Amino acid sequence: MNKRISPLSPLDTSSPPPFQPESFDDPAKAVEALTALYERNTAFLIQNFSELAQGAPISSRYRAFYPQVSIETTSFGHVDSRLSYGHVTAPGIYTTTVTRPKLFKHYLKEQLTLLMKSHNVPVIVSESTTPIPLHFAFGEGAHVEASTNAFIDVPMRDIFDTPDLNTTDDEIANGEYIPPPGEPSPLAPFTAQRIDYSLARLSHYTATHAEHFQNFVLFTNYQFYIDEFCGWARKLMAEGGGDGYTAFVEPGNVVTLPGSNAPETDAALTRLPQMPAYHLKKKGHAGITMINIGVGPSNAKTITDHVAVLRPHAWLMLGHCAGLRNSQRLGDYVLAHAYMREDHVLDDDLPVWVPIPALAEVQVALEAAVAEITGYEGFELKRIMRTGTVGTIDNRNWELRDQRGPVKRLSQARAIALDMESATIAANGFRFRVPYGTLLCVSDKPLHGELKLPGMATAFYRTQVNQHLQIGIRAVQKLAAMPKEALHSRKLRSFFETAFQ
Repeated sequence: MNKRISPLSPLDTSSPPPFQPESFDDPAKAVEALTALYERNTAFLIQNFSELAQGAPISSRYRAFYPQVSIETTSFGHVDSRLSYGHVTAPGIYTTTVTRPKLFKHYLKEQLTLLMKSHNVPVIVSESTTPIPLHFAFGEGAHVEASTNAFIDVPMRDIFDTPDLNTTDDEIANGEYIPPPGEPSPLAPFTAQRIDYSLARLSHYTATHAEHFQNFVLFTNYQFYIDEFCGWARKLMAEGGGDGYTAFVEPGNVVTLPGSNAPETDAALTRLPQMPAYHLKKKGHAGITMINIGVGPSNAKTITDHVAVLRPHAWLMLGHCAGLRNSQRLGDYVLAHAYMREDHVLDDDLPVWVPIPALAEVQVALEAAVAEITGYEGFELKRIMRTGTVGTIDNRNWELRDQRGPVKRLSQARAIALDMESATIAANGFRFRVPYGTLLCVSDKPLHGELKLPGMATAFYRTQVNQHLQIGIRAVQKLAAMPKEALHSRKLRSFFETAFQ
Protein backbone atom coordinates (compact mmCIF):
# COMPACT_ATOMS: atom_id res chain seq x y z
CA MET A 1 0.00 0.00 0.00
CA ASN A 2 1.14 3.53 -0.71
CA LYS A 3 2.46 4.89 2.61
CA ARG A 4 0.86 8.26 1.95
CA ILE A 5 -2.64 6.74 1.95
CA SER A 6 -4.62 5.61 4.94
CA PRO A 7 -7.56 3.23 4.39
CA LEU A 8 -10.52 5.24 3.13
CA SER A 9 -14.25 4.64 3.39
CA PRO A 10 -16.87 6.29 1.16
CA LEU A 11 -17.64 8.69 4.01
CA ASP A 12 -14.09 9.96 4.38
CA THR A 13 -14.72 13.30 2.70
CA SER A 14 -13.37 16.52 4.13
CA SER A 15 -15.23 19.79 3.43
CA PRO A 16 -15.41 23.29 4.91
CA PRO A 17 -17.96 23.78 7.72
CA PRO A 18 -21.59 23.85 6.50
CA PHE A 19 -22.84 27.28 5.46
CA GLN A 20 -26.20 28.32 6.84
CA PRO A 21 -28.48 29.95 4.22
CA GLU A 22 -28.86 33.72 4.60
CA SER A 23 -31.64 36.01 3.41
CA PHE A 24 -30.81 39.44 1.96
CA ASP A 25 -32.83 42.51 1.02
CA ASP A 26 -29.68 44.33 -0.13
CA PRO A 27 -28.22 43.06 -3.45
CA ALA A 28 -24.74 44.36 -2.61
CA LYS A 29 -24.64 42.43 0.67
CA ALA A 30 -25.90 39.31 -1.09
CA VAL A 31 -23.01 39.55 -3.56
CA GLU A 32 -20.58 40.07 -0.66
CA ALA A 33 -21.88 36.86 0.95
CA LEU A 34 -21.54 34.96 -2.33
CA THR A 35 -17.98 36.23 -2.66
CA ALA A 36 -16.99 35.28 0.88
CA LEU A 37 -18.45 31.77 0.52
CA TYR A 38 -16.80 31.21 -2.86
CA GLU A 39 -13.40 32.42 -1.68
CA ARG A 40 -13.61 30.30 1.48
CA ASN A 41 -14.41 27.15 -0.48
CA THR A 42 -11.85 27.63 -3.23
CA ALA A 43 -9.17 28.46 -0.63
CA PHE A 44 -9.98 25.17 1.11
CA LEU A 45 -9.34 23.21 -2.09
CA ILE A 46 -6.18 25.11 -3.00
CA GLN A 47 -4.69 24.77 0.48
CA ASN A 48 -5.27 21.02 0.66
CA PHE A 49 -3.93 20.49 -2.84
CA SER A 50 -0.80 22.48 -1.98
CA GLU A 51 -0.19 20.39 1.14
CA LEU A 52 -0.60 17.11 -0.74
CA ALA A 53 1.62 18.37 -3.54
CA GLN A 54 4.37 18.87 -0.98
CA GLY A 55 4.07 15.31 0.30
CA ALA A 56 1.44 15.44 3.07
CA PRO A 57 -0.37 12.13 3.70
CA ILE A 58 -3.62 11.52 1.82
CA SER A 59 -6.15 10.92 4.59
CA SER A 60 -9.46 11.88 2.93
CA ARG A 61 -11.19 13.12 -0.17
CA TYR A 62 -11.51 16.92 -0.40
CA ARG A 63 -14.68 18.57 -1.62
CA ALA A 64 -16.14 22.07 -1.56
CA PHE A 65 -19.26 23.42 -3.22
CA TYR A 66 -20.25 26.37 -5.36
CA PRO A 67 -22.38 29.05 -3.68
CA GLN A 68 -25.86 29.58 -5.04
CA VAL A 69 -28.47 32.31 -5.01
CA SER A 70 -32.23 31.68 -4.98
CA ILE A 71 -35.56 33.46 -4.89
CA GLU A 72 -39.08 32.22 -4.18
CA THR A 73 -42.21 33.85 -5.53
CA THR A 74 -45.82 32.98 -4.75
CA SER A 75 -47.65 35.30 -7.12
CA PHE A 76 -48.42 35.62 -10.81
CA GLY A 77 -48.28 39.37 -10.26
CA HIS A 78 -47.77 41.31 -13.48
CA VAL A 79 -44.28 42.71 -14.02
CA ASP A 80 -43.07 45.41 -16.40
CA SER A 81 -43.64 43.68 -19.75
CA ARG A 82 -41.29 46.08 -21.53
CA LEU A 83 -38.28 44.39 -19.92
CA SER A 84 -36.66 41.35 -21.52
CA TYR A 85 -35.10 40.11 -18.27
CA GLY A 86 -35.10 40.76 -14.53
CA HIS A 87 -38.22 38.80 -13.65
CA VAL A 88 -39.71 35.30 -13.58
CA THR A 89 -42.97 34.33 -15.22
CA ALA A 90 -44.62 32.09 -12.61
CA PRO A 91 -44.59 31.31 -8.89
CA GLY A 92 -41.91 28.93 -7.69
CA ILE A 93 -38.35 28.57 -6.46
CA TYR A 94 -35.58 29.69 -8.82
CA THR A 95 -31.87 29.19 -8.24
CA THR A 96 -28.46 29.29 -9.90
CA THR A 97 -24.96 28.33 -8.85
CA VAL A 98 -22.41 31.15 -8.84
CA THR A 99 -18.71 31.28 -9.68
CA ARG A 100 -16.13 34.07 -9.71
CA PRO A 101 -18.43 36.58 -7.95
CA LYS A 102 -15.70 39.24 -7.98
CA LEU A 103 -15.53 39.04 -11.76
CA PHE A 104 -19.33 39.16 -12.07
CA LYS A 105 -19.91 41.62 -9.21
CA HIS A 106 -21.58 44.34 -11.29
CA TYR A 107 -23.65 41.82 -13.26
CA LEU A 108 -24.86 39.98 -10.16
CA LYS A 109 -25.81 43.19 -8.35
CA GLU A 110 -27.79 44.38 -11.35
CA GLN A 111 -29.65 41.08 -11.80
CA LEU A 112 -30.52 40.75 -8.12
CA THR A 113 -31.64 44.37 -7.93
CA LEU A 114 -34.04 43.85 -10.83
CA LEU A 115 -35.43 40.65 -9.28
CA MET A 116 -36.05 42.29 -5.92
CA LYS A 117 -37.70 45.25 -7.59
CA SER A 118 -39.89 43.08 -9.84
CA HIS A 119 -41.11 40.63 -7.19
CA ASN A 120 -40.53 42.40 -3.86
CA VAL A 121 -38.84 39.32 -2.37
CA PRO A 122 -35.45 38.76 -0.69
CA VAL A 123 -32.72 36.59 -2.20
CA ILE A 124 -31.26 33.59 -0.40
CA VAL A 125 -27.53 32.85 -0.47
CA SER A 126 -26.64 29.26 0.34
CA GLU A 127 -24.25 26.45 -0.49
CA SER A 128 -25.18 24.32 -3.49
CA THR A 129 -24.71 20.58 -3.93
CA THR A 130 -22.48 21.11 -7.00
CA PRO A 131 -18.79 20.47 -6.21
CA ILE A 132 -16.17 22.95 -7.38
CA PRO A 133 -13.67 21.13 -9.63
CA LEU A 134 -10.11 21.62 -8.39
CA HIS A 135 -9.03 22.89 -11.83
CA PHE A 136 -11.53 25.75 -11.65
CA ALA A 137 -10.72 26.66 -8.05
CA PHE A 138 -7.35 28.02 -9.21
CA GLY A 139 -8.90 30.25 -11.86
CA GLU A 140 -7.66 30.77 -15.39
CA GLY A 141 -3.99 31.43 -15.97
CA ALA A 142 -2.85 29.95 -12.63
CA HIS A 143 0.59 28.33 -12.46
CA VAL A 144 0.46 25.33 -10.14
CA GLU A 145 3.64 24.12 -8.48
CA ALA A 146 3.58 20.43 -7.54
CA SER A 147 6.03 17.60 -7.15
CA THR A 148 6.16 15.31 -10.16
CA ASN A 149 5.44 12.32 -7.92
CA ALA A 150 2.72 14.00 -5.84
CA PHE A 151 -0.15 12.04 -7.41
CA ILE A 152 1.72 9.27 -9.20
CA ASP A 153 0.06 6.47 -7.23
CA VAL A 154 -3.42 7.92 -6.77
CA PRO A 155 -5.56 9.45 -9.52
CA MET A 156 -6.36 13.06 -8.72
CA ARG A 157 -10.05 12.26 -9.35
CA ASP A 158 -9.97 10.01 -6.29
CA ILE A 159 -9.00 12.96 -4.10
CA PHE A 160 -10.56 16.05 -5.68
CA ASP A 161 -13.55 16.74 -7.90
CA THR A 162 -12.67 17.33 -11.53
CA PRO A 163 -14.73 18.93 -14.34
CA ASP A 164 -17.84 16.88 -15.09
CA LEU A 165 -18.70 17.21 -18.77
CA ASN A 166 -21.90 15.25 -18.22
CA THR A 167 -23.37 18.30 -16.48
CA THR A 168 -21.47 21.07 -18.30
CA ASP A 169 -23.86 21.77 -21.14
CA ASP A 170 -26.15 24.33 -22.74
CA GLU A 171 -29.48 22.72 -21.93
CA ILE A 172 -30.76 25.82 -20.13
CA ALA A 173 -29.69 28.26 -22.85
CA ASN A 174 -31.08 25.95 -25.53
CA GLY A 175 -34.44 25.78 -23.76
CA GLU A 176 -34.15 22.01 -23.31
CA TYR A 177 -33.77 21.80 -19.53
CA ILE A 178 -36.78 20.51 -17.62
CA PRO A 179 -36.35 20.54 -13.81
CA PRO A 180 -36.99 17.17 -12.15
CA PRO A 181 -40.14 17.10 -9.98
CA GLY A 182 -39.63 19.07 -6.80
CA GLU A 183 -36.43 20.74 -8.05
CA PRO A 184 -36.10 24.53 -8.50
CA SER A 185 -36.16 26.18 -11.91
CA PRO A 186 -33.01 27.83 -13.31
CA LEU A 187 -32.43 31.49 -12.54
CA ALA A 188 -29.60 32.03 -15.06
CA PRO A 189 -28.78 30.69 -18.54
CA PHE A 190 -25.45 29.14 -17.44
CA THR A 191 -24.44 27.11 -14.40
CA ALA A 192 -21.26 27.89 -12.47
CA GLN A 193 -19.35 24.92 -13.87
CA ARG A 194 -20.37 25.79 -17.46
CA ILE A 195 -19.09 29.33 -16.87
CA ASP A 196 -15.82 28.11 -15.36
CA TYR A 197 -15.27 25.83 -18.33
CA SER A 198 -15.63 28.74 -20.75
CA LEU A 199 -13.46 31.09 -18.68
CA ALA A 200 -10.65 28.55 -18.89
CA ARG A 201 -11.18 28.16 -22.65
CA LEU A 202 -11.21 31.92 -23.19
CA SER A 203 -7.86 32.26 -21.50
CA HIS A 204 -6.48 29.47 -23.67
CA TYR A 205 -7.82 30.73 -27.01
CA THR A 206 -7.30 34.48 -26.53
CA ALA A 207 -4.32 34.66 -24.12
CA THR A 208 -6.09 37.24 -21.97
CA HIS A 209 -7.88 36.90 -18.65
CA ALA A 210 -11.66 37.09 -18.41
CA GLU A 211 -11.46 40.22 -16.23
CA HIS A 212 -10.27 42.20 -19.27
CA PHE A 213 -13.21 41.39 -21.54
CA GLN A 214 -15.58 44.24 -22.26
CA ASN A 215 -19.34 44.23 -22.83
CA PHE A 216 -19.13 45.27 -26.48
CA VAL A 217 -17.31 42.81 -28.73
CA LEU A 218 -16.08 43.13 -32.31
CA PHE A 219 -15.24 39.92 -34.14
CA THR A 220 -13.13 39.94 -37.29
CA ASN A 221 -11.66 37.37 -39.64
CA TYR A 222 -8.56 39.32 -40.66
CA GLN A 223 -5.49 40.50 -38.80
CA PHE A 224 -5.57 43.77 -40.76
CA TYR A 225 -8.46 44.92 -38.59
CA ILE A 226 -6.57 44.03 -35.42
CA ASP A 227 -3.55 46.02 -36.57
CA GLU A 228 -5.74 49.07 -37.14
CA PHE A 229 -7.50 48.59 -33.79
CA CYS A 230 -4.18 48.35 -31.96
CA GLY A 231 -2.86 51.47 -33.66
CA TRP A 232 -6.00 53.42 -32.75
CA ALA A 233 -6.03 52.14 -29.15
CA ARG A 234 -2.35 52.88 -28.57
CA LYS A 235 -2.83 56.40 -29.91
CA LEU A 236 -5.75 56.88 -27.50
CA MET A 237 -3.61 55.69 -24.60
CA ALA A 238 -0.73 57.96 -25.55
CA GLU A 239 -3.14 60.91 -25.65
CA GLY A 240 -4.50 60.17 -22.18
CA GLY A 241 -7.32 57.71 -22.80
CA GLY A 242 -9.99 59.99 -24.25
CA ASP A 243 -13.70 59.25 -23.74
CA GLY A 244 -13.07 57.40 -20.48
CA TYR A 245 -10.88 54.53 -21.65
CA THR A 246 -8.76 53.24 -18.76
CA ALA A 247 -6.37 50.71 -20.32
CA PHE A 248 -5.48 48.79 -23.45
CA VAL A 249 -4.77 45.08 -22.94
CA GLU A 250 -3.10 42.81 -25.50
CA PRO A 251 -2.50 39.03 -25.56
CA GLY A 252 -0.38 37.92 -22.65
CA ASN A 253 -2.31 40.42 -20.47
CA VAL A 254 0.07 43.18 -21.55
CA VAL A 255 -1.37 46.47 -20.26
CA THR A 256 -0.87 50.00 -21.56
CA LEU A 257 -2.28 52.76 -19.35
CA PRO A 258 -3.48 56.26 -20.34
CA GLY A 259 -0.65 58.72 -20.83
CA SER A 260 1.80 55.98 -21.78
CA ASN A 261 3.41 55.18 -25.13
CA ALA A 262 4.34 51.64 -24.11
CA PRO A 263 3.02 48.75 -21.99
CA GLU A 264 3.75 48.58 -18.27
CA THR A 265 5.76 45.39 -18.77
CA ASP A 266 7.62 43.94 -21.71
CA ALA A 267 5.81 40.62 -21.62
CA ALA A 268 4.65 40.28 -25.21
CA LEU A 269 3.98 36.74 -26.36
CA THR A 270 6.46 35.05 -28.67
CA ARG A 271 3.55 33.32 -30.40
CA LEU A 272 -0.01 34.55 -30.75
CA PRO A 273 -2.84 32.28 -29.55
CA GLN A 274 -5.43 30.81 -31.89
CA MET A 275 -7.88 33.70 -31.49
CA PRO A 276 -6.05 36.69 -29.97
CA ALA A 277 -8.14 39.25 -28.08
CA TYR A 278 -7.51 42.96 -27.51
CA HIS A 279 -9.37 45.01 -24.93
CA LEU A 280 -9.86 48.77 -24.80
CA LYS A 281 -11.22 49.02 -21.29
CA LYS A 282 -13.70 51.31 -19.58
CA LYS A 283 -15.12 51.32 -16.09
CA GLY A 284 -17.87 48.74 -15.67
CA HIS A 285 -16.61 46.69 -18.66
CA ALA A 286 -18.18 49.33 -20.93
CA GLY A 287 -15.29 49.38 -23.42
CA ILE A 288 -14.54 47.38 -26.57
CA THR A 289 -13.05 43.92 -26.99
CA MET A 290 -11.84 42.90 -30.45
CA ILE A 291 -11.03 39.29 -31.36
CA ASN A 292 -9.49 37.87 -34.52
CA ILE A 293 -11.42 34.63 -34.82
CA GLY A 294 -9.70 33.53 -38.02
CA VAL A 295 -11.61 31.80 -40.79
CA GLY A 296 -14.50 29.39 -40.55
CA PRO A 297 -17.75 28.66 -38.71
CA SER A 298 -16.08 26.29 -36.24
CA ASN A 299 -13.95 29.10 -34.84
CA ALA A 300 -16.96 31.43 -34.85
CA LYS A 301 -19.02 29.00 -32.79
CA THR A 302 -16.15 28.15 -30.44
CA ILE A 303 -15.37 31.71 -29.43
CA THR A 304 -19.00 32.84 -29.10
CA ASP A 305 -19.81 29.74 -27.01
CA HIS A 306 -17.29 31.02 -24.49
CA VAL A 307 -17.68 34.81 -24.71
CA ALA A 308 -21.41 34.32 -24.10
CA VAL A 309 -20.91 33.35 -20.43
CA LEU A 310 -19.62 36.88 -19.77
CA ARG A 311 -23.09 38.16 -20.77
CA PRO A 312 -21.94 40.96 -23.11
CA HIS A 313 -24.38 43.63 -24.23
CA ALA A 314 -23.68 43.20 -27.95
CA TRP A 315 -21.33 41.59 -30.46
CA LEU A 316 -20.76 42.59 -34.07
CA MET A 317 -19.02 40.90 -36.98
CA LEU A 318 -16.69 43.03 -39.11
CA GLY A 319 -14.97 41.20 -41.94
CA HIS A 320 -14.66 40.54 -45.62
CA CYS A 321 -17.12 38.73 -47.85
CA ALA A 322 -17.77 37.69 -51.41
CA GLY A 323 -20.17 40.07 -53.14
CA LEU A 324 -22.79 38.14 -55.10
CA ARG A 325 -24.43 40.92 -57.11
CA ASN A 326 -23.05 42.41 -60.30
CA SER A 327 -23.98 45.89 -59.09
CA GLN A 328 -21.62 45.61 -56.11
CA ARG A 329 -18.07 46.93 -56.21
CA LEU A 330 -15.00 45.92 -54.26
CA GLY A 331 -15.03 47.93 -51.03
CA ASP A 332 -18.82 48.22 -50.80
CA TYR A 333 -20.45 47.46 -47.45
CA VAL A 334 -23.03 44.79 -46.70
CA LEU A 335 -25.41 45.19 -43.76
CA ALA A 336 -26.96 41.81 -43.01
CA HIS A 337 -30.74 41.91 -42.58
CA ALA A 338 -31.10 38.13 -42.74
CA TYR A 339 -28.90 35.04 -42.67
CA MET A 340 -28.73 31.91 -44.83
CA ARG A 341 -27.11 29.22 -42.68
CA GLU A 342 -25.04 26.53 -44.36
CA ASP A 343 -22.39 26.45 -41.62
CA HIS A 344 -23.76 23.22 -40.02
CA VAL A 345 -21.92 23.72 -36.70
CA LEU A 346 -25.09 24.74 -34.85
CA ASP A 347 -27.53 22.27 -36.39
CA ASP A 348 -27.86 20.27 -33.15
CA ASP A 349 -28.32 23.37 -30.95
CA LEU A 350 -30.34 25.68 -33.20
CA PRO A 351 -31.97 23.99 -36.21
CA VAL A 352 -31.73 25.83 -39.52
CA TRP A 353 -35.52 26.28 -39.62
CA VAL A 354 -35.23 28.73 -36.70
CA PRO A 355 -35.24 32.26 -38.18
CA ILE A 356 -32.52 34.65 -37.02
CA PRO A 357 -34.17 38.11 -37.00
CA ALA A 358 -32.41 41.39 -37.57
CA LEU A 359 -32.40 43.52 -34.41
CA ALA A 360 -33.65 47.02 -35.10
CA GLU A 361 -31.47 48.69 -32.45
CA VAL A 362 -28.28 47.19 -33.88
CA GLN A 363 -29.26 47.75 -37.52
CA VAL A 364 -30.00 51.43 -36.91
CA ALA A 365 -26.68 51.91 -35.08
CA LEU A 366 -24.70 50.25 -37.89
CA GLU A 367 -26.43 52.17 -40.68
CA ALA A 368 -26.03 55.47 -38.85
CA ALA A 369 -22.36 54.73 -38.24
CA VAL A 370 -21.78 54.04 -41.95
CA ALA A 371 -23.44 57.35 -42.80
CA GLU A 372 -21.39 59.32 -40.26
CA ILE A 373 -18.01 57.85 -41.19
CA THR A 374 -18.46 57.84 -44.99
CA GLY A 375 -20.43 61.09 -45.32
CA TYR A 376 -23.19 59.48 -47.40
CA GLU A 377 -26.78 59.90 -46.26
CA GLY A 378 -30.24 58.68 -47.23
CA PHE A 379 -30.55 57.47 -50.81
CA GLU A 380 -26.90 58.31 -51.48
CA LEU A 381 -25.87 55.68 -48.92
CA LYS A 382 -27.03 53.01 -51.38
CA ARG A 383 -24.00 53.88 -53.54
CA ILE A 384 -21.69 52.11 -51.10
CA MET A 385 -23.90 49.88 -48.92
CA ARG A 386 -26.45 47.20 -49.59
CA THR A 387 -28.72 45.48 -47.11
CA GLY A 388 -30.00 41.94 -47.49
CA THR A 389 -29.29 38.28 -46.83
CA VAL A 390 -25.78 37.11 -45.99
CA GLY A 391 -25.02 33.45 -46.56
CA THR A 392 -22.50 31.59 -44.40
CA ILE A 393 -20.99 28.37 -45.72
CA ASP A 394 -18.56 25.83 -44.27
CA ASN A 395 -16.73 25.13 -47.55
CA ARG A 396 -14.19 27.84 -48.36
CA ASN A 397 -13.66 26.41 -51.85
CA TRP A 398 -17.30 26.16 -52.81
CA GLU A 399 -16.43 27.72 -56.17
CA LEU A 400 -14.57 24.55 -57.15
CA ARG A 401 -17.70 22.41 -56.97
CA ASP A 402 -20.58 22.27 -59.42
CA GLN A 403 -21.93 25.78 -58.85
CA ARG A 404 -25.49 25.05 -59.87
CA GLY A 405 -26.34 23.87 -56.35
CA PRO A 406 -24.95 26.65 -54.16
CA VAL A 407 -25.63 29.42 -56.69
CA LYS A 408 -29.27 28.36 -57.04
CA ARG A 409 -29.74 28.33 -53.26
CA LEU A 410 -28.05 31.71 -52.87
CA SER A 411 -30.25 33.19 -55.59
CA GLN A 412 -33.44 31.74 -54.07
CA ALA A 413 -32.43 33.24 -50.70
CA ARG A 414 -31.87 36.63 -52.39
CA ALA A 415 -28.37 36.59 -50.87
CA ILE A 416 -26.12 39.56 -51.54
CA ALA A 417 -22.93 38.28 -49.87
CA LEU A 418 -21.25 35.09 -48.71
CA ASP A 419 -18.76 34.44 -45.90
CA MET A 420 -17.84 31.75 -43.36
CA GLU A 421 -18.60 33.33 -39.98
CA SER A 422 -21.41 35.90 -39.88
CA ALA A 423 -24.49 33.66 -39.70
CA THR A 424 -22.80 31.52 -37.05
CA ILE A 425 -22.06 34.54 -34.86
CA ALA A 426 -25.59 35.88 -35.34
CA ALA A 427 -27.17 32.48 -34.64
CA ASN A 428 -25.16 32.04 -31.45
CA GLY A 429 -26.12 35.57 -30.42
CA PHE A 430 -29.75 34.59 -30.92
CA ARG A 431 -29.22 31.33 -29.01
CA PHE A 432 -27.49 33.00 -26.07
CA ARG A 433 -29.63 36.18 -26.05
CA VAL A 434 -26.72 38.47 -26.98
CA PRO A 435 -27.67 41.31 -29.38
CA TYR A 436 -25.80 40.81 -32.66
CA GLY A 437 -25.15 42.44 -36.00
CA THR A 438 -23.04 42.13 -39.14
CA LEU A 439 -21.34 44.68 -41.38
CA LEU A 440 -19.12 43.20 -44.07
CA CYS A 441 -16.92 44.64 -46.80
CA VAL A 442 -16.91 43.16 -50.30
CA SER A 443 -13.38 41.96 -51.04
CA ASP A 444 -14.04 39.87 -54.16
CA LYS A 445 -16.80 38.83 -56.57
CA PRO A 446 -16.17 35.20 -57.49
CA LEU A 447 -19.39 34.84 -59.52
CA HIS A 448 -18.29 37.69 -61.74
CA GLY A 449 -14.59 36.91 -62.12
CA GLU A 450 -13.45 39.85 -60.01
CA LEU A 451 -10.61 38.54 -57.85
CA LYS A 452 -7.95 40.73 -56.27
CA LEU A 453 -4.43 40.62 -57.65
CA PRO A 454 -1.61 40.93 -55.07
CA GLY A 455 -1.03 44.65 -55.58
CA MET A 456 -4.75 45.38 -55.66
CA ALA A 457 -5.20 43.48 -52.40
CA THR A 458 -2.59 45.57 -50.61
CA ALA A 459 -4.16 48.83 -51.75
CA PHE A 460 -7.66 47.60 -50.91
CA TYR A 461 -6.75 46.63 -47.38
CA ARG A 462 -4.89 49.88 -46.79
CA THR A 463 -7.82 52.08 -47.79
CA GLN A 464 -10.84 50.11 -46.61
CA VAL A 465 -9.90 48.44 -43.34
CA ASN A 466 -9.42 51.66 -41.38
CA GLN A 467 -12.75 53.10 -42.50
CA HIS A 468 -14.57 49.81 -41.85
CA LEU A 469 -13.09 49.57 -38.36
CA GLN A 470 -14.05 53.15 -37.52
CA ILE A 471 -17.62 52.37 -38.59
CA GLY A 472 -17.67 49.36 -36.25
CA ILE A 473 -16.27 51.40 -33.35
CA ARG A 474 -18.80 54.18 -33.96
CA ALA A 475 -21.64 51.65 -34.01
CA VAL A 476 -20.45 50.17 -30.72
CA GLN A 477 -20.31 53.62 -29.16
CA LYS A 478 -23.90 54.23 -30.23
CA LEU A 479 -25.02 50.92 -28.74
CA ALA A 480 -23.15 51.63 -25.50
CA ALA A 481 -24.97 54.95 -25.17
CA MET A 482 -28.37 53.22 -25.30
CA PRO A 483 -30.24 52.16 -22.15
CA LYS A 484 -29.58 48.45 -21.61
CA GLU A 485 -33.29 47.73 -21.35
CA ALA A 486 -33.70 49.08 -24.89
CA LEU A 487 -30.71 47.26 -26.35
CA HIS A 488 -31.63 43.82 -24.98
CA SER A 489 -34.52 43.06 -27.27
CA ARG A 490 -37.48 40.91 -26.29
CA LYS A 491 -37.08 39.24 -29.70
CA LEU A 492 -34.36 37.10 -28.16
CA ARG A 493 -36.49 35.72 -25.34
CA SER A 494 -38.39 32.43 -25.60
CA PHE A 495 -41.64 31.32 -23.90
CA PHE A 496 -39.93 30.25 -20.64
CA GLU A 497 -36.90 32.37 -19.86
CA THR A 498 -34.42 32.64 -17.03
CA ALA A 499 -34.57 35.88 -15.08
CA PHE A 500 -30.91 36.77 -15.51
CA GLN A 501 -29.79 38.61 -18.66
